[in-house]
Amino acid sequence: MGKESTTRRKFLKQISAAAVGAIGLPYVVCSSALGKGGRVAASERITLGFIGVGDHGINMNLRTFLGQPDAQAVAVCDVDADHLIKARDIVNEKYANKDCAAYKDFREVLARSDIDAVMISTPDHWHVPISIAAAKAGKDVECEKPTLTVHEGQVLCETMERYNRVFQWSTEDRAVYEYHRMCELVRNGRIGKVHTIRVELPSGPGTPGNPQPMPVPEGFDYDMWLGPAPYAPYTKDRCHWNFRWVLDYSGGMLTDWGAHLLDGAQWGNDTEHTGPVEVEGKGVFWRDGLYNTAKEYRIEYKYATGVKLIVTSGTPSLRFEGTDGWIGNVGWRAPLQAEPKSILDSVIGPDEVHLYTCPGGEQRNFLDCVKSRKACYFPPEIGQRCFTIAHIGNISMLLGRKLKWDPDKEQFNNDGEASRMLSRSMRSPWHV
Repeated sequence: MGKESTTRRKFLKQISAAAVGAIGLPYVVCSSALGKGGRVAASERITLGFIGVGDHGINMNLRTFLGQPDAQAVAVCDVDADHLIKARDIVNEKYANKDCAAYKDFREVLARSDIDAVMISTPDHWHVPISIAAAKAGKDVECEKPTLTVHEGQVLCETMERYNRVFQWSTEDRAVYEYHRMCELVRNGRIGKVHTIRVELPSGPGTPGNPQPMPVPEGFDYDMWLGPAPYAPYTKDRCHWNFRWVLDYSGGMLTDWGAHLLDGAQWGNDTEHTGPVEVEGKGVFWRDGLYNTAKEYRIEYKYATGVKLIVTSGTPSLRFEGTDGWIGNVGWRAPLQAEPKSILDSVIGPDEVHLYTCPGGEQRNFLDCVKSRKACYFPPEIGQRCFTIAHIGNISMLLGRKLKWDPDKEQFNNDGEASRMLSRSMRSPWHV
């Protein structure tokens, strides 16, 4: 038995006791806590718990918040011991102490009255259940995108409104110059009347996935990882990054990258609070193996205005075509292109449409809104409308037929089979 394994097991046994004990320990107030030395006073900092600290949870979300002077990380949580130890150590190194609490159960984070807000960076099937539990516990929430189902998103929107919580879907697009600029130009009529929007998203999965059961790694709480999803035997191809390719946990690249570029399409089209009325999709799927999300796809949506949204697998791209020209880019955050090129030099006047953004990014915007109690730039309903486009596209591909959609009622028209796919049952005891 290796020394590393022994240390990890010992650490896991000590986590809860150490975390609880740390809360009750006496402490000395230093000058930095009083706001001296250029730091924000402790009373002005927003205390945060981080639920899900894998690669993106650490390298994008945790590290970004640690760089904000008015944010204070006080707890981390993950079902994987290796992730948990790494995140805890990063926080403690940042603050030069050993105060960061570490938990394997998110409910312990939510039970702490000294935590103002949480950052949720779990797989998709956990996004809504944890967000709702956090809102009910009095926490503001930033959560990775997307939802798992249309129904879950509806419940989340209702919950955040009922409990008056600040909520941010965690994507950077509305803070990215290229997408903000593109959408402002479109919204202000620089390409005339929009008739077609083209979105390309990455393909995948590249392999069928291995469904062969494997031993659960030591220090990994696989049952909690599954949570509300149906029980299935552990295999490494099911977890961490690969969860994206399994419909029990996600919706493939259509929901993953779609949560970025479909939002851009909605933003520029001025349809953030509605959606298309028709969808028809065709996808290519692996015939055998674990993965059951589309690896290639072409989906065409139609809005009530007649605007067409065409989504294909390829290179991440966004393009608006109108009666007087087009604007777009090919590649993530790539330079803008337009025809005529003069569109790119156009100045947005003071009385024209100026879209809500925050150059500092989604985490900075979230902290500002926690303080002001204003809506974030990617709030619950706007995210719900965006993710719904992806969900109904997946449903159309799986059923292999055109579907009529009512964006006001958020339901299919006279199609019971498709309607049943708007929600999923959840494994006991989890629910929303």
